[in-house]
Amino acid sequence: MSAQPNTNRNRMDPSAGGFYTIQEAARLLNIAQPSRVTAWLQGHKRSALGPVVQRQYSPIAAVQELGFWDLLEVRFIDHFRIQGVSLQALRKAAETARLAWKQQHPFALSNTQYLTDRKAVFQTTATALNDTVLLNLVTRQYAMYVVYEDHLARGVAFDPSSGLAREWRPRPKEFPNLALNPLIAGGQPAVMPAGVPTAAIFRTWKSEDGSYNAVSDWYNVDEDLVREAIEFEIGLPN
Repeated sequence: MSAQPNTNRNRMDPSAGGFYTIQEAARLLNIAQPSRVTAWLQGHKRSALGPVVQRQYSPIAAVQELGFWDLLEVRFIDHFRIQGVSLQALRKAAETARLAWKQQHPFALSNTQYLTDRKAVFQTTATALNDTVLLNLVTRQYAMYVVYEDHLARGVAFDPSSGLAREWRPRPKEFPNLALNPLIAGGQPAVMPAGVPTAAIFRTWKSEDGSYNAVSDWYNVDEDLVREAIEFEIGLPN
């Protein structure tokens, strides 16, 4: 495997940023059961299986927070779980990739830069675990695997030097001006380039009896951006 990211930021990095609760992450990623996110972050105590994601932040008391890279790794894991890839395989693949690439967040890396190497990690993992679903995906149905990877990279901007995600636009066709950037608004969804959180716009809109013009004046952003932000918030799961 040739990919060697030149970053080794293994603990909380203020320049990485982004803060999301378990519930916020589940809502943004449309994951019906937040407990699934918790399990991927903490592991399963009963089965003694460790976490899949090596987190950016250590939990403080009972507060569980994700960083931006954690969020994108959870997105990656959820997508491949939906395809039938076992959690055991994803956990092993993440461990292997972290060691091979000396990178804490292998599932938050550019598919363009790491597609071949990630395929190799998955194939090795599938063979070791006798995971027929994953082995079939990365060998016999490699074209479909590429489609999945391309889907995950859609709307994500990557740092060219490290390969790590630096911004994510969840639905770029419908909401081209909405992005999650760990350096802006704590990584919460925001209208760009103003950086106003969509949640704040939505709350103000409701308090102003649905007046788009009033919200536009309040935040000094174009009314079209206000509408985009509100439609995005309305479309999120409750």
